[in-house]
Amino acid sequence: MNDKRSTDVIVLGGGAAGLMCAAVAGARGRRVTVVEGSKRCGKKILMSGGGRCNFTNLYCAPENFLSANPHFCKSALARYTPADFVALVEAHGIAYHEKERGQLFCNESSKQIVAMLLDECAAAGVDIRVNTPIEQVRRDAQGGFIVDTPAGPLHGESVVVATGGLSIPKMGASGIGYRIARDFGLPVRATRAGLVPFTVDASARAAFAELSGIATQVEAGCNDGLFEAGLLFTHRGLSGPAMLQISSYWQPGDTIVIDWFAGTDVGDWLENERAARPNARLASALATRLPRRLANWLAERCASGNKRLKQLDATTTPVLVDQLSAWPFTPADTEGYRTAEVTLGGVDTHALSSATLAAKDVDGLYFIGEVVDVTGHLGGHNFQWAWACAQAAGEVV
Repeated sequence: MNDKRSTDVIVLGGGAAGLMCAAVAGARGRRVTVVEGSKRCGKKILMSGGGRCNFTNLYCAPENFLSANPHFCKSALARYTPADFVALVEAHGIAYHEKERGQLFCNESSKQIVAMLLDECAAAGVDIRVNTPIEQVRRDAQGGFIVDTPAGPLHGESVVVATGGLSIPKMGASGIGYRIARDFGLPVRATRAGLVPFTVDASARAAFAELSGIATQVEAGCNDGLFEAGLLFTHRGLSGPAMLQISSYWQPGDTIVIDWFAGTDVGDWLENERAARPNARLASALATRLPRRLANWLAERCASGNKRLKQLDATTTPVLVDQLSAWPFTPADTEGYRTAEVTLGGVDTHALSSATLAAKDVDGLYFIGEVVDVTGHLGGHNFQWAWACAQAAGEVV
């Protein structure tokens, strides 16, 4: 066997989780090779947070994650916290700021996070091979694994699958990690796009397009999800943080409930407006809280119509209050993986150790990051999961 092609640990994927795991394992003295299919590592890190990388969330907790096995993420998250990653960021002299609700961003560029991870890998002696697509992973009869690549086979005692999900295929996303899991007999839960904008039927697009670019704060609910955040009209439907968040809870055919007053009591507001300006029309009153074009758009579509406030009687008022606080929106679909920030579903966590991320029935095989059925909310949670589960695997691989 050619020793140059042999190593202790092969990490498949040079993204957030892969680089972190490689650095941790390398620092323990393990010989680590990272295999990345695209021409550079950390491509999704570079584009995240508008180019400034929302690298963690100070308030990250298990409640911020979706999984068929909701307890699975607790162990890794408890052992590697946002404070731990912030300490690493500070050790590298990267300036950062809190944008809102615990979301931490680089002051300058997401390139700094990629550089930090690559520096950590370099310091640990990690061998990184880019432009090296993964063709297959198989057991070596002599022990360990063989990773087949166009450049030839690599042998490793252990393999860590950190290949990501299906979101943003233009960044090189593929289903290779799920294929590897199935090849070794691990179950994979159905995948779908998460943290993704919604589209509307072609017949409704003209109505939405006229409001394209308008943003406002709302509360959006669907199934077990409820989020207060920004909503943005697009020429194809609805986007913005509130819609991205709720998309992870939405299933085709579901109706999303939108509170245009973001939790404020609409009945009290309407009563006060009617007392102060009885001759004002509904659109005019709504424009004191919402963008004017949106106010006009809503008034036209409310059952009461754009009446003067004094004309709203005991029959129409409750209906109006319900419409403004629980506006039903049934999307036609989502934008899909093309613009999705994450992939829901993935390698079934019941087949993995929550302490090490190792496959329970395949010695030496690990799955970390987005390929696993653990998906975070918007706002730095998915990165924190990447760091935490990578640390958990890196300490033992």
